[in-house]
Amino acid sequence: MIKELCKDEAILSKRCERATAQDAPVAQDLVDTMHSLEDCGCLAANQIGVTKAVVVFQDDSGADHVMYNPRIMMGLRAAKMVEGCMTRDEPSKVTRYQKVKVSFDELVDGELKPRRRDYTGFEAQMIQHMCDHCQGKLV
Repeated sequence: MIKELCKDEAILSKRCERATAQDAPVAQDLVDTMHSLEDCGCLAANQIGVTKAVVVFQDDSGADHVMYNPRIMMGLRAAKMVEGCMTRDEPSKVTRYQKVKVSFDELVDGELKPRRRDYTGFEAQMIQHMCDHCQGKLV
C-alpha cells in the first residue's frame, strides 16, 4: 500500500526498533511507496511513520532489495558530499564511504536470515543514508 511520507521530526529522530518477520507488510508498503515517488531510490520505514528497522532500495539494475535491521560494519574511502532526502526539504552535507560492509537480515520463507554483503558507489551511499534513518539521525 502506498503510504504518505512522514516529515515529523519526532518520528524521524527516534531510533527504530528491531524488525521481525512480522514486519513484512511494512517492507511491502515501503516498496509500493518508493515506486510511487519520482526520483526515489530508497526509503526507511520511519519515513512512512513506522519506527522499525526496515529499509528498501533499488540497485543499479533497478531491482528492489529489502533489508531488515541493517548495520554498517565497516567503511572504506570516506568522502564529503551533498545528499538529498525524500523527507527533508534541504540537502545535507554528509560524509559517506565509497565501500561498505553491511550486516542485515533478509526474509526467506517467512523467517529472517542473517546476511553480510559489500556495497560500493551509489548503492553504498543509499544504504548508509537509510542506516542513518534507522538510528534516528536526520539527514
